Amino acid sequence: MPATMSAPNALIAPPLTAAGALDAALAAQGFAVLGPRGPDGLEGLVGAPLSSFEAWAAAWEHLPADTYLRDGGRYRRRRHGSFVVEGDDVRLVPQRPHWQPIDYNALHGGIERHFEPIARALTDDPLWSRWLQALAARASALRGPRPWFVEAHPFRIDTEGGIGRPTPEGAHRDGVDLVAVTLVARRGVKGGETRVFAADAAAGLRFTLSEPWTTVLLDDARVVHETTPIQPNVAGAPGVRDTLVVTLRAGGFQGPPPS
Repeated sequence: MPATMSAPNALIAPPLTAAGALDAALAAQGFAVLGPRGPDGLEGLVGAPLSSFEAWAAAWEHLPADTYLRDGGRYRRRRHGSFVVEGDDVRLVPQRPHWQPIDYNALHGGIERHFEPIARALTDDPLWSRWLQALAARASALRGPRPWFVEAHPFRIDTEGGIGRPTPEGAHRDGVDLVAVTLVARRGVKGGETRVFAADAAAGLRFTLSEPWTTVLLDDARVVHETTPIQPNVAGAPGVRDTLVVTLRAGGFQGPPPS
C-alpha cells in the first residue's frame, strides 16, 4: 500500500472497490472501500436504494455524550449495540458493556464502558439486519463461515470545543476480525483523514471519506487504522462527522479476563 501525500486539508478521494470484488480485495490487501451508489456500491451490495440508508441519519441527532473520554474532551457522542449473526439469522443480545484490552486501546482499554442502546427504530429496521448480514458474509469469506459476534457504534464527533478526535487512541487495531466504518454525515469540518497502514510495515494509504454512506472495510489482523482530528471550516461555527462503526469477531465478544 503506497503512501499518498496531499496538501493540508485537501480531500483525497478514496480508492473504491466494486461490491463484487470486496472479498478479493480484503484477501489481497487487507482493506477495501465501498462507494455508496449503484450496483457496484452499497446499493448493489445490500439490494436497497440509498434513500433507505439515508432515513437512518436522523438517529445521529439523538446520541448521548461519551463520558469515558480520558483526554478530557467532550467532542464524542455515541450509542452501542451487540448482535450475533449466523447466516441469515441476526439476533440482538441484551445490552452489555463495551470492553477492549489495553493491548488494542491504550487510552480506553481495560475498563467496561456502558453506553445507551441503539434506538430500536434503527435496529428493528429490516435494512439493519441486511447490512449486518452483508458484513458477516464478508467476514465469512475472509475467515470461513461461523457465527459472528457483532458490535455496532453510531458515533458523532463535533467541533464545539474547537477540535474533535474520531480516534483519540491514535492508530490502532480493534482486536476483532473485520471492521466496517461507514460515513453517515460530514458537515462544516476540515480534516478527518482516514489512514490505513499495514500492521507489520510502514506502508499505508490516506484518503478522506466525504460522500455519505461510503464504507471502509478492514481486516483487523492485517492493518491498523486511524482518523485524523477534525476542526470547523469556520472558527466558532458548528461542525460534525457522523459514522457507523461495526466490528465482527469470531468466538465471542471481547470482555475482561476471568478474575
